[in-house]
Amino acid sequence: MTEQKPWPVKIMRSAKRKKTVSAELKNGELVVRAPARMSDRELAPIIEKLQKRLRKKTNRIPKTDEDLEVMAQQLNQIYFSGRLKWQSIRYVTNQNRRFGSCTPSLGTIRLSDRLASMPDWVLKYVIVHELAHLEEANHGPNFWALVNRYPLTERARGYLMAIGLEEDAPN
Repeated sequence: MTEQKPWPVKIMRSAKRKKTVSAELKNGELVVRAPARMSDRELAPIIEKLQKRLRKKTNRIPKTDEDLEVMAQQLNQIYFSGRLKWQSIRYVTNQNRRFGSCTPSLGTIRLSDRLASMPDWVLKYVIVHELAHLEEANHGPNFWALVNRYPLTERARGYLMAIGLEEDAPN
């Protein structure tokens, strides 16, 4: 896997927050929430520690198209008995409303580059979802039977709904 670039940091201070500092990745940016009274000097080592923790979680995530290919092949073996074939799977920067797309007739799978900063189990769900489209182009019962073989489907869908990338049904 390739090394990830550092995230830009956005600090949001709140008078309501008294002691705790939290951080989350949001659209490729590290959003840090901190008490209004905490100085930048006090906050710096905390941010560094939070970045390291999040980096560990995200380092398992494929960062290149080649890494995506390896993960897709593994998921194909586990959930589709290795029977699926495709031409390419890659990250794209132009998917702002979707997290993935598949063109079964061409065998192409495109994933939003925003997935590279999400938990690996979410990315795996999206890959399984798009792989399933190679067999079932629609979102009918047969399609969902394939996708639901991935045990974290409901959790991943909830995660994507919560961050606004998935509306009523995935694409």
